[in-house]
Amino acid sequence: MLAEEDRLTSVILWGPPGSGKTTLASLLAEASSLHLERLSAVTAGVKDVREVIEGARRRLGETGQRTVLFLDEVHRFNRSQQDLLLPSVEEGLLTLIGATTENPYFEVNAPLLSRSTLWRLEALGPEELAELVRRGLAAEEATATDEAIDLLVAAADGDARALLTTLEVATTLARTRAQGRVDAACVADARDGRVLHQGADEHYDQASALIKSIRGSDPDAGLYWMVRLLEAGESPRFIARRLVILASEDVGMADPLSLVVAEAAARACEFIGLPEARLTLAQAVVHLAAAPKSNSITRALGAATEAVRSGPMATVPTHLRDAHYQGASALGHGVGYQYPHDAPAGWVAQRYLPDELGDVVFYEPTSHGREATAWGWRDRALEEGRGGVAEDGEARR
Repeated sequence: MLAEEDRLTSVILWGPPGSGKTTLASLLAEASSLHLERLSAVTAGVKDVREVIEGARRRLGETGQRTVLFLDEVHRFNRSQQDLLLPSVEEGLLTLIGATTENPYFEVNAPLLSRSTLWRLEALGPEELAELVRRGLAAEEATATDEAIDLLVAAADGDARALLTTLEVATTLARTRAQGRVDAACVADARDGRVLHQGADEHYDQASALIKSIRGSDPDAGLYWMVRLLEAGESPRFIARRLVILASEDVGMADPLSLVVAEAAARACEFIGLPEARLTLAQAVVHLAAAPKSNSITRALGAATEAVRSGPMATVPTHLRDAHYQGASALGHGVGYQYPHDAPAGWVAQRYLPDELGDVVFYEPTSHGREATAWGWRDRALEEGRGGVAEDGEARR
């Protein structure tokens, strides 16, 4: 509606590859009367941006037509390049539609982001991908077996562009082989053999086997199921996401570094892709399998969630309330709060939970790995009576 009424404002489209960012930008431009310019931040430079700005200024002066700039991979522009767009966006000379796969709060300049509407796009689900297959087959005047459609959807991992590319190659192979329809073999060959004939149940069973093998500290089994998934055409992103979750769910505080390793592996997969990403994933699998295990974080989070959802809506204790503004001290805010850094041990024994929760305990450390010694410094301070604020220590707000 905004596009049709020529009220379209600058937009940042944030979503995974193949989620429709470029298509949506084209549709928005077509629905409006704006002139569309396209640039990719991967190849464009300052000179290209300035040419677009000058063209937009000339077009507005000669015909009264405004310009929309679709900037793909906007996160690839550095800060100074993004700043070059800011004056034109502010004065309305350019309507920016930026597309990015990265978190714009980290990758897009704050002033530019504040002048844009953020649209979060999600990966396409199985039903949407299946519909896309049917439309693609109709456009190609081809048909496919149900097994082939299921394989196409499973291998795409929410990426519409990857799905259509595979479908195009598979239909070509089917015609070359004088087949009546696209079958699973055509799909497998279209993906360079990276699709094993497995259904949805097998896919999720293998993913479950991968997680349980790593949880059970068996690196060999973990590697086997990881390779099975990859050879079946599974996206490395899917496996990387599962490993990041496992790092907190099953390793947790027993080896906090495991989350760093898993997250680094996930980012590396996005950066290098297959086949090299197999090495990165294998390293993460072996590290997580070898790490000591603890589910204390999972249990603590569940207990805290249950307390919030089913317990009383507890109020913040007075000594913990915000006391930085004028008049807060008259309300008693912050009074009695002890500043831990003033204590010899850097810790003081004071209450942080609401009184309504009593002596509830959510987090219970295990004796596994680093978790066994993580809280030793605090326990020693308590035993030695060093859990109080020094006499000359001032209570801080």
